[in-house]
Amino acid sequence: MADDFRTTQVGERYAQALFELAEDKGALDAVRADMASLKAAWKDSADLRRLATSPVISADDQAKGLLAIADKAKFNAVTCNLLGLVAKNGRAVDLPGVIAGFEALYAKKTGVVAAEIISAVELTAAQSKKIQSELRTALGRDPELTTRIDPSILGGLKVKVGSKLFDASLKTKLDQMTFALKRA
Repeated sequence: MADDFRTTQVGERYAQALFELAEDKGALDAVRADMASLKAAWKDSADLRRLATSPVISADDQAKGLLAIADKAKFNAVTCNLLGLVAKNGRAVDLPGVIAGFEALYAKKTGVVAAEIISAVELTAAQSKKIQSELRTALGRDPELTTRIDPSILGGLKVKVGSKLFDASLKTKLDQMTFALKRA
């Protein structure tokens, strides 16, 4: 659940409204930065996920909690309004879908290609630069890289570009080898 940022029907509707309002208010980049911060917080904070998804926390309390987080993070007023609205409508659980929807709309408008690199250990600056160069060649434009460390992949890389996943992790290769040996 922590990494489940897929668009949903509800998330897309809220994202569309957020995107249009941010564009009208000239706050598109500020709201984009807020969405990136919110995404990182969602991934890192079990408390935030619990606040947004718990059926025992009232919509008003969810709104208060989300607005307190937004205030502390100094989010744009457009983002704050969205968070309050989502919580009051009982849709805080849909925040990952809203974030994913907003990212997709932003990428479509600006031509940004987002790529997530997942590695077993932290990449050096030279490795990141090489990956960015290879992706630039493959995609025909500069990707916006985010990196994540997942020791469970053992080695190698996983690269997510949009909805595509390129898996060159050692764990996947070992799993494939195990499967092949079982079939033999």
